[in-house]
Amino acid sequence: MFIDTHVHLNADQFQDDLHEVIERAISAKVEKMIVVGFNRPTIEKAMELIEEYEFLYAVIGWHPVDAIDCTEAELKWIEELANHPKVVGIGETGLDYYWDKSPKDVQQELFRKQIHLAQRVKLPIIIHNRDATGDVVRILKEENAKSVGGIMHCFGGSVETAQECIHMNFMISLAGPVTFKNARLPKKVAKEIPLEHLLIETDAPYLAPHPHRGKRNEPSYVTLVAEEIARLKEISVEEVAKVTTSNAKKIFNLSV
Repeated sequence: MFIDTHVHLNADQFQDDLHEVIERAISAKVEKMIVVGFNRPTIEKAMELIEEYEFLYAVIGWHPVDAIDCTEAELKWIEELANHPKVVGIGETGLDYYWDKSPKDVQQELFRKQIHLAQRVKLPIIIHNRDATGDVVRILKEENAKSVGGIMHCFGGSVETAQECIHMNFMISLAGPVTFKNARLPKKVAKEIPLEHLLIETDAPYLAPHPHRGKRNEPSYVTLVAEEIARLKEISVEEVAKVTTSNAKKIFNLSV
């Protein structure tokens, strides 16, 4: 059995065939999926989905690209929703210096506020990092994010950065890019970081793994991520499934 630890089933790309997508995931032995909401519409949809499907859980937070749109009222709303028993994490939050919609200082302030929120509700933090590794790691250290831990979502950094994050009580989550031929860093991380620190995800509908690259991603494809990790580590897919599923249940405090 597999757990897709980061999927956007609440995205518009799934509105026409969501049930079929979920059925394909179940058929592929994806037993649980963590639906991530990162603004008001996607959080609302995530909350609807976890009520409808017993094997879906939610992570809720505010995306760094849209940091400029987040008010104190939005953060209070997220904190209230975090009391729901099927809300299992705060995020995705972090920093994104690739897009310039939200100034860096605004992103950093919101990142710190969401770390504090996670600490208050005692849930792990799911980190989005694009072109901002130094600042992400620094802020996690400064705000004692280790106290709740979390996940480095769709990790694309170095082995050294992965190890630094592991020391702060964070799991390293690998997604579709690990299957790309030219993805040197994710492959190196998959090979060198011990399995007990790894998770698997799709980030669907984005970042579809090979051979679906460039098409809509979906949670059933998380098996392709597991297969590539197994190949790189020279172990069985069953072992990858077993350990990453156990890791996911531990970090999200999911029942067996």
